[in-house]
Amino acid sequence: MARGPLVAPLAESLVSPASVPPVSVPPVGVSPSNASPSSVSPTRPSAGSTPDLFADCAPAAPGAPLALAPGAFVLPRLALADAPALLDGMHGVLAQAPLRHWVTPGGLRMSVAMSNCGALGWVSDRTGYRYDARDPVTGRAWPQMPPALRELASRAAAAAGYADFRPDACLINRYEPGARLSLHQDRDERDLDQPIVSVSLGLPAMFVFGGARRSDPTRRVPLCHGDGVVWGGPSRLFHHGVLAVKAGEHELTGAVRFNLTFRVAG
Repeated sequence: MARGPLVAPLAESLVSPASVPPVSVPPVGVSPSNASPSSVSPTRPSAGSTPDLFADCAPAAPGAPLALAPGAFVLPRLALADAPALLDGMHGVLAQAPLRHWVTPGGLRMSVAMSNCGALGWVSDRTGYRYDARDPVTGRAWPQMPPALRELASRAAAAAGYADFRPDACLINRYEPGARLSLHQDRDERDLDQPIVSVSLGLPAMFVFGGARRSDPTRRVPLCHGDGVVWGGPSRLFHHGVLAVKAGEHELTGAVRFNLTFRVAG
């Protein structure tokens, strides 16, 4: 049976998530003025002001995990130092398996350009959503996952309390200004006990995190270059998405945002 779209999609010094009290993240539409200083909700510009796309994204050292929901954590700037190596590895993959815009089973062209690396890759066409060991565009096996990507994914999962995470699939997403992904669940993997690890590179984006039902309240989480998000356990099948990316320029990625999403798919 075809399922919903799969994708909208850290540092050893981080403290254990077990010792981190949950952070209060206001639901969408709730003003962050009453939120705690450590909240991951966005700052809204005052009337008449011009928001700075990078106002809250100045480079900083990795911070402690922020609890988003049971089993779900935001890992601020986790991949900041690793970003050049991650981008080098990613571009090596894309030289072998170029980005493309998948088509949904309903015939709609996805606004986010995608590719894969690892033993399995996520694909979409008129027949449905699925994982495949071969790239349907080239007919070849997907490129191997670069060690820098694999190691970061394992470190991110461990920072969020998920030990021994060994991803066999990495979905590469490129967001140009205006690209977005609606709320969906990641539920095409065989082992739902394994978490999802997501890493943001380049332009900032607004991540939307909801609940087990698509109609559940959602929370908006601003993600900057180097930020990670890990969710599993009670939150593994929570709905999530990405609002339309705003135009901007990043020194490492130019006018786009890349997202690396790691999974155990097979």
